[in-house]
Amino acid sequence: MENKVLTPEDRLNSLGYTIKPIRPAVGNYVSLVRTGNLLFTAGQGVDEYHGKLGRELTIEEGYEASRESMLNLISVLKHELGELSKVKRIVKILGFVNSTEDFYDQPKVMNGASDLLVEVFGEKGKHARSAVGMAQLPNNTAIEIEMIVEIEE
Repeated sequence: MENKVLTPEDRLNSLGYTIKPIRPAVGNYVSLVRTGNLLFTAGQGVDEYHGKLGRELTIEEGYEASRESMLNLISVLKHELGELSKVKRIVKILGFVNSTEDFYDQPKVMNGASDLLVEVFGEKGKHARSAVGMAQLPNNTAIEIEMIVEIEE
């Protein structure tokens, strides 16, 4: 019996996710900048979840929105790298949560993205993180996330 090492793509598939085409930029910027062995992504919002956490959306919906945003970011990585096994480490993610003034659970919302990274990349997916509340995000998206990734040279 052969022990097959699961790739990040295999793990995504086992979770029921597929790599989507990257979303087009809505301004004069690119989805990702590579410098040396670091990748810096532009922020990725979501298509499905809109509104403010603490008013139109629950923490659970925010959690799912952050997973969707992270899937969009993973698609950007896949497009750039060809294969996700080239990821050496997820260094940091920064999550902007569209939330009411009295909503304080941005970290619980961002756990959706963080949990997905560890599910897909294992130890390499553990990262530093910031989660902040925002008065408004483009297109009233529930969340926007950007990240820094170290890759194998």
